[in-house]
Amino acid sequence: MLLGTGYFAFIYSTNIENGLIIPGRYQTLVETWYESFHDLIKDNIGAEGMRFFPFILTLFIFLAMMNLFGLVPYVFTPTSHVAVTFGLSISIFIGANLMGFVNHKLNFISMFMPNGAPLGMSWFLVLIEFISHVAKGIILGLRLGANIMAGHLLLAIISSFAWQMLTSGIFAITLLGFVPLFIGFFITVLEMAVAVIQAYVFCLLTVIYLSEAIHLH
Repeated sequence: MLLGTGYFAFIYSTNIENGLIIPGRYQTLVETWYESFHDLIKDNIGAEGMRFFPFILTLFIFLAMMNLFGLVPYVFTPTSHVAVTFGLSISIFIGANLMGFVNHKLNFISMFMPNGAPLGMSWFLVLIEFISHVAKGIILGLRLGANIMAGHLLLAIISSFAWQMLTSGIFAITLLGFVPLFIGFFITVLEMAVAVIQAYVFCLLTVIYLSEAIHLH
């Protein structure tokens, strides 16, 4: 996690201070992230949500770095452990709810009662909505941790299988060992895409939760 934080600082310190008219590689990368998340927050929350822009962008880069670092052999992957992702999701969930109560006071509870619903079913609907609302904070972290862990586990199994075949000492089996080796290569490329996509989905859902706390859907 410290390595990810360090690389995050490195990306932002490269070319950014100079404000180059023709950006370098890292400045182009940062500007692309900047524009994407600026538009994401503006479209989902509005201008008042821009105060969360530094947090959301930092969260994405941090998670993406953690996910990608995990593809380097012998490197520990914090986001494959639910304790890390669950800690992040619960913190965001608590923060969003506190902000909802600060903005809307007790009226924030009205989000658990759909408009136009029969009064006689209110107790049941409120219970369902409450459970669904609480599940958001849990599922947000579980989704990220489970996806990263599943991909790494699959890659480890195929790599181990390929290594055993390549070192079997039998020519035919050694030759066939290149098949899972190539499969492992393509899975690695797929996992690189999944690493970035899952970080983006985590931030997208965070933006949606913040939007609910501000606009009270």
